[in-house]
Amino acid sequence: METDALQDEIIADFAIFDDWLDKYNYLIELGNALPPIDPAHRTEQYAINGCQSRVWLDAKMEDGRVYFSADSDAIITKGIISLLIKVLNGRTPREILDADLYFIDRVGLRENLSPTRANGLAAMVKQMRMYALALENKPMEAASDQ
Repeated sequence: METDALQDEIIADFAIFDDWLDKYNYLIELGNALPPIDPAHRTEQYAINGCQSRVWLDAKMEDGRVYFSADSDAIITKGIISLLIKVLNGRTPREILDADLYFIDRVGLRENLSPTRANGLAAMVKQMRMYALALENKPMEAASDQ
């Protein structure tokens, strides 16, 4: 599914809920459904700086596409990273770098998160793009070894 179609699906899913308490509960459900990250990746090396809560993110390249895994010790933050993974997983590094993540504003995430969580969201997006940039610039032989 295309990035925009996935974002439109997320926007439609959030539109079902009338208030932010329900939307937060939905984020918690999404976070609970996120596949667990390899325990070896719950280390400082994979931690995202700039998040109030602990967030770990890993990326690997397979067949020219980037696949993310993540975890957080905060349930809402885990839901937020699961949304980002839903949109960006399986994309080429260039698609990730060029993606306009408009769903963040359209569902009201940025305006309804605390300032520290909003900063954490920006840090998650930045880290995902940094992985994409690093993988885009990696020679293909090395990328296939991951």
